Amino acid sequence: MKRKTVLITGCSSGIGYDCAKALAKEYKVIATARRDADVQRLKREGFEAYRLDVTKSEEIDKVLEVILKNHKSLYAVFNNAGYGQPGAVEDIGKDVLREQFETNFFGMWELTAKAVKVFRAQGYGRIINHSSILGLVSLRFRGAYNASKYAIEGMDDTLRLELAGTQIYVSTINTGPVRSKFRENALKMFLKNVDYTNSFFKEEYRMQMLEAKESSTAAFSRESDVVIANVRHALQAKKPRARYYNTEVTWVLAFLKRILPTTWLDKVLRKI
Repeated sequence: MKRKTVLITGCSSGIGYDCAKALAKEYKVIATARRDADVQRLKREGFEAYRLDVTKSEEIDKVLEVILKNHKSLYAVFNNAGYGQPGAVEDIGKDVLREQFETNFFGMWELTAKAVKVFRAQGYGRIINHSSILGLVSLRFRGAYNASKYAIEGMDDTLRLELAGTQIYVSTINTGPVRSKFRENALKMFLKNVDYTNSFFKEEYRMQMLEAKESSTAAFSRESDVVIANVRHALQAKKPRARYYNTEVTWVLAFLKRILPTTWLDKVLRKI
């Protein structure tokens, strides 16, 4: 029996890579990554892999074209590519904010919009977009990342309304703390793009980012299998959920947002 084709972005490491490995047992996974070296490594591991920098329209077009040529159809897209850009709102420049949105939101939006056209033509499809608990609540010094993930929430909520009555389903994955290289990579972006030595928050930066060995939620971190289980459900369920919460932290903070007045919720979030 021919396996259904699933395109996953951001497979160089972490959740994207782990999902690609796990799902390859059941689906024809098309694994993509931004760097050529990662693409070659994925190929050596047996994946059908392609270079895909989601900020480049021509690479999105090329990957979709190749998939349809080789496999004739596309069952699902898991938009996983993204990164975190730490820094207080006042310390983030416009170019840095734009770069965060180009990868986390605009790239996801473009691939999603083009995939929808494929899905409409074939009459079915699944879109799984990787948001975050920080698409539901905000934390200090995560303004650029928070904003990019809130944008995904708005896009997905709209897409569900526009695709109602079709066999094209949209699911949002709200991931909490999961063990990966996310924090390590975010720190690199902080050091690259934030003039922390001249910031009003330089002491807090020093304690929370530069000297901290792990984040405040590290004790509650889970392995990527919690994400894999939800992605698998979104692919297999007759009617997948609109939203999947990963980790206890996600459930708790999402619940507190629903029940607490904003001022009370702010007090909780300032302590994280």
